[in-house]
Parts: sequence; structure tokens; C-alpha cells
Amino acid sequence: MKACSFFKPSGIPSISRSAFPHSRTELIVPQKVFFLRAKHAESGIDGSVSLRLVSPSLLAAEKEEAKAVLTLFLKKQGLSNAVAARTINKSDPFIDHLVSRLHSVHKARYLVGRELTTLEIRDALIPYLETLLEEYEAILVDVVENFPNPPVKEKLEESVHKQPITENSIALVSSSSIPSLDSKKLKALARITDLSPTSKLPSHIIYLLELGMEFNAIKEVIRKFPAFAYYSLDGKIKPVVEFLLDLGVPKEDIPTILSKRPQLCGISLTENLIPTMKFLEELGVDKKQWAKVIYRFPPLLTYSRQKLQATVDFLYEMGLSSDNVSKVLTRCPNIISYSVEEKLRPTANYFRSLGVNVTLLLYRAPQTFGLSIEGNLKPVTEFFLEKGYSLEDVAIMVARYGALYTFSLPDNLMLKWEFFLTTFYPKTELVKFPQYFGYSLEDRIKRRYEIMRKCEVKVLLNQMLSTSEDDFHVLLKKKMQKKANV
Repeated sequence: MKACSFFKPSGIPSISRSAFPHSRTELIVPQKVFFLRAKHAESGIDGSVSLRLVSPSLLAAEKEEAKAVLTLFLKKQGLSNAVAARTINKSDPFIDHLVSRLHSVHKARYLVGRELTTLEIRDALIPYLETLLEEYEAILVDVVENFPNPPVKEKLEESVHKQPITENSIALVSSSSIPSLDSKKLKALARITDLSPTSKLPSHIIYLLELGMEFNAIKEVIRKFPAFAYYSLDGKIKPVVEFLLDLGVPKEDIPTILSKRPQLCGISLTENLIPTMKFLEELGVDKKQWAKVIYRFPPLLTYSRQKLQATVDFLYEMGLSSDNVSKVLTRCPNIISYSVEEKLRPTANYFRSLGVNVTLLLYRAPQTFGLSIEGNLKPVTEFFLEKGYSLEDVAIMVARYGALYTFSLPDNLMLKWEFFLTTFYPKTELVKFPQYFGYSLEDRIKRRYEIMRKCEVKVLLNQMLSTSEDDFHVLLKKKMQKKANV
């Protein structure tokens, strides 16, 4: 049986939520997420265990376990029991897909006839579901229910902002219908928009407005996460806000945090948020930095312990000390969101192939590991190789400036390279001082180079850019005096 997919099998790269081509109406889902359908596993084409090798009774049990994991995951995101149950009832192909994933991940276990435990099933599926949540947060339920045929996202977003909100104006999203918001989102928005002159806003909305959250920001949150419209003030919203304030989060930062991750308010403080925070503290996250950490990456506290532990284990595996692991988690908490097997490990292997010290790079620039290998890393490497640098040169540049790969190729590296060619510096200067690419082209590089040129003296690239303004002028003055005395 041939694999069924809704994307081109030639390797369409992953794209961000905002990067959908205007000429297409279907949602292009990265291969890494939905490459396998459950029926695909029957053929064993991908190397996974054939479903035919699993007894019908075991297969049925695994499907029930997968349903239970998915149900708990959806409820954790704020869906009610009834809504989660309805979603599960519409998601048989996706459940089959989850079971197929189990067979692929634990192929060796099946080949020797050993059954998976409930804990092993959860450990295999929860990190995968969290990856899906990060990629398709606003339409996760639609993606699950419509698997393997994705909802139309570009048109979905247009209907949110352009169509008048009326209960009869919306139909369910499908790949063949006019895309629009579903009735759940409409009803949620109606709670704060369709009010009579004598009606009052829900108490938790009033509370958020008094907290400083803009009304349009609240509506946007509800569009993306309808359950937020029904949250209890005293039962969900207020306890989380007070929890954040107690951690030292400034009051003015609360609206931003809730806008980024409204699911925080749907998670139990005592059973989830506080235990997760203590778990992270045990791993070394600085208690004094909680306010900054949460503001940088609000989803951190919503991840499962399995997901957190998997990332930490990877960091240790890469050679980071416990102290450095804690610093990485504090400075770059969003590294937790990266899949170990689909993002972190392949990126580490890629940099190793260049001769880069991966341990050092992870510590100095962990954000680099969130970049696409095909879309970001390889083009930058090829850029420097085309300019005459060797792989060894590139490895040295990365070792000296870990953030090098985080800059845009067309908007940063190319422009600064073109200006560099107009200077008197040899190409080897960039190997010695790759930090050149981190300075502002107009405000720092061009301005200081022009001053130096007018003074008719030369200083090293490092000296020209890294010194303070006063020290730069003192250096030029000394160079001019030395030149005059010759």
C-alpha cells in the first residue's frame, strides 16, 4: 500500500506560521510531523513494525492508551471533558497515526515480543504532541480532527480578521470548503463582543482589562484559544496571575505572558505549575531569574517532565556540566521546545560535520539549535565557502562567535560582506573577528570606518568596532601622532 500524504514527497522545507505562500490555499505541513499515516505502517515501508505483527487485542489496547494520552493532553490545554471527547471521536486516523509512531519508536521492543508499559507509551507520545502544539497551537484541534488532510490556515486567519462575527457566518474548516472559524470560537468571542446595553463583561475579562491587557489582545487570545473565554476568575485566572506576581514578574509583563501562553491559566497550580517549577529549580534554573525566564518563554511551565528531562539529558550527553545546563535553561528556556531527535541532535551532528565544538556552541549560543538546517544553517555555511573560506575557517568563526548563524543571510551577512569588500581589510580579519557581523552596519561599521579613513590611519577590525567611543578616538589620536612622528 502506498503512503498517503498531502505534501510533495520531494522534501518541502518546514515553514513558520506566518510564511504561507499567497498563491496557495492549502496548509503545507512539514514532513517531519505528518509523514506517516497509520495505514502506511501496515506496509512497513518506513522501517517500522508492521501492524500485522501486532495481535488485534494488543493493538486495540494501544489505541485506547493513545486515546487516553491525547485526551489528557487536550484537557491540559484547557478543553473541557465534553470537547476533548468529541475531538477523540473524530480522530480515528490520528489515533492510528499515534500507534504507528509507537511501533516506529519502539521497533526493537516489538520484534522481541515485549509489550510497552503505559508509562513508555506516554513518554513516547507526549513529547510528540507537545511538538505539534508548538507548531500548530491555534489550530491543533482542527489538525487532529482532519488528519491527514490539513485545515486551510491562510484563509482561516483571513476570516478571523475580515469577516463579520455572526453565528451563521461560520462553517467547519475543510480542505474543500470555504475556510472559516468554527462555532466554538464564535461562541467564545460572542461572550465579550455580543453584549446588550445592560450586559456586563465576564468578571475575568474585567480583571484582565484592569490589569492592563488591551481588549483587542484579549479577543486575539480567545480567537486562538477559545477555552480562555470560559475561565473562572477566582478558579483559574487570578491564582495564576498572583503566582506570577509572587515570582517577581512585573505587573506590566503579565498581559504579554498571558497573550503568549493563555494555557497557563488552564493548568493546575498545585499539580502542574509549581511541581514543574520546582523540578526545573532542581535542574539548576536560577530562582532569582524566574521572572525573566517566564517572560522570555511562557510555555516553559506547561511542558511535561518527560519533555524537560529529555532536553536536559541531551545537554548532558553533549558534554555540558550541570552548572552550564542550568545557565542554558535560564538564558534560553525555549530550547525546551525543540525536539531532541528531530531538531537538537541533527543540528549537533551538522555542526560536528563542520568541525565545530558542539558543547561550546550549545553553551554560548543555544538559540542556534532552533534554526532549520536546510533553511538557515547550510545556506550560511555555503555562503562563506563560496567566499573562499575553508570549513576550518568557518569552524573557527563559529567557535569565536556562536551567534554567527543566527543572522539573516540576505539582510545581514550579505550586506555587511559587500561593505567589507570596500575596506582595506584582508578576508582573514573576519576569521579573527567574526563579531563584525554583529555590529550595526550604518551606526557602527560604516561610521567608524569613515572616521578612520578620514584620519588616514589604520587599526585592526577588532579595535575599530569593539572599543568604546572614547577609546576609539583615543586610539585614532595615538595612531595619528605616531604617523606624524615618523
